[in-house]
Amino acid sequence: MFCQACSRIRLSTDGKLYTCLFATDGTDLRNSLRQGADDQELSRRICEVWEPRSDRYSEIRHAATDPIKKKIEMSYIGG
Repeated sequence: MFCQACSRIRLSTDGKLYTCLFATDGTDLRNSLRQGADDQELSRRICEVWEPRSDRYSEIRHAATDPIKKKIEMSYIGG
């Protein structure tokens, strides 16, 4: 499935890290940067967010979609 193979992480213009295109909440990295976090500290924080992620939007949508209807995945349309 798409979600299991996803390796995309997103950083918003206000410094929030999102692990899914459809996420409703992000992790604030801006405060860490403003407090002087170095590259190693930021990398550790990103790993803490990425490794336990449980984003499954595409999988959930796939399970709920009528198999007769054609669906378009985000990867197909550039998302």
